[in-house]
Amino acid sequence: MTRSDQESDLKVLVEESSGDPSLDLAYICAQSAIDKKGENLSLLYVGEVCSFADYFLICSAMSDRQVSAISDHVVQRMKAENQPPLSVEGTTEGRWAVLDFGSVIVHVFLDAIRDYYDIESLWTDADKVSIPSEFYGPASARLN
Repeated sequence: MTRSDQESDLKVLVEESSGDPSLDLAYICAQSAIDKKGENLSLLYVGEVCSFADYFLICSAMSDRQVSAISDHVVQRMKAENQPPLSVEGTTEGRWAVLDFGSVIVHVFLDAIRDYYDIESLWTDADKVSIPSEFYGPASARLN
């Protein structure tokens, strides 16, 4: 499957979403992180409990290079969707990158740093949103 085929498949998946534009963007970010082997993805709907975003996507990487690769790929994919980031922080250090797309904020953590800061525990009132298993490809049968 070519890269353009993968991107068109993603567009089809996103077009079939709930119709929430912010959720569509969060799904694009999730698929982009998965493309670069992001692990332990968590998508939180924070729109009811905070005023600055609708969704947080949190994922782990196993190395500082992978943090940067995931972050760069998410930014490139969102730019292709005409959604450039408002702010990007932490990509050069590769420990914790924050990508702000307005309604969606993406956190890419080095795995040990994610455990240390445990930001999910700060948002326990947020609803967890499931990421479609199709985003994980054939390996999705091993999930859960």
